[in-house]
Amino acid sequence: MGEFELLAKLRERLPAPGPRVRLGSGDDAAVTVPGGATATSVDAIVDGVHFQREQSDPEAIGHKALATALSDLAAMGAEPGEAYVYLGVPAEVDEDECLRLLDGMAALARATGTTLAGGDVTRAPALTLAVTVVGHAEAPEQLVARAGAAPGDVLVLTGELGGAAAGLLLLKRPELAAAVPAETAARLRRRQQRPQPRLRAGRGLAAAGASAMIDLSDGLGADAGHLAAASGVALRIDAAGLPLAKGVAEVALAAGQDPLELAASGGEDYELFAALPPARLGDASSAIGEAEEAVLTPVGEVAAGSGVEIRLPGGGDLKPDGFDQLR
Repeated sequence: MGEFELLAKLRERLPAPGPRVRLGSGDDAAVTVPGGATATSVDAIVDGVHFQREQSDPEAIGHKALATALSDLAAMGAEPGEAYVYLGVPAEVDEDECLRLLDGMAALARATGTTLAGGDVTRAPALTLAVTVVGHAEAPEQLVARAGAAPGDVLVLTGELGGAAAGLLLLKRPELAAAVPAETAARLRRRQQRPQPRLRAGRGLAAAGASAMIDLSDGLGADAGHLAAASGVALRIDAAGLPLAKGVAEVALAAGQDPLELAASGGEDYELFAALPPARLGDASSAIGEAEEAVLTPVGEVAAGSGVEIRLPGGGDLKPDGFDQLR
């Protein structure tokens, strides 16, 4: 396949550009008229690190590449706008697989109102997708940072934990699927391969007055540590209150792992973890309900000090661990 022919075919499959895009893919640069405030993030997934090409269909890989980037916008409470995609193609990946990668990405772009506004394609030693996303808000004050949590705030979590980590175990060790019904195993694998960015929930939490927020890409323990450090506070999390996805306990135990430890450190759930003034908890729960994405669960509180404490039901603490890209 030729680079220019592939780019032309990729552009033919792109969804229609959004209202802020004046000039999209196909020129030397995209031209946008954003207005208000913008939030920009870059995320990348690489074969052998974030996925195994032989375990995932191309559409799922494309979906995951965009979803992980959009999750950063969800954590800011931003409205998704534009995405710019770099595709690194190894020799064993053909044109059809490239087009299927884009189809998976384009389907999520349509569902979330994201414009695929441009990018680049090169040869690479491993299949690599790097996505830059730009989100929008009417004013900077509407965006939520990791800093801002204050002592007395309540800690809340969207959705459920552990599904992606359990799904990864099932992909690596298929025999573990005997521990759960087939439909549960399929749902867990899907959580790993096709994460859903909580965009509407993020905007709802921001509107409800979230003081700090982060998405759970590296695991609750690690990401809670990032929020605590940025805010200059201590976080106290009740492990017994963590909402585990159905089937996580069974898969973890079959693999010889502790379910709470897997859920708190496994990563890639892409749920939102936020701090809220207690008086705003009702508003936030209503906003999440309206988003029809995830239930909001209180899981702890913010205190003076530093660090993260994850308290186990029978006493003691769970080490706040998570995924480290370079470890």
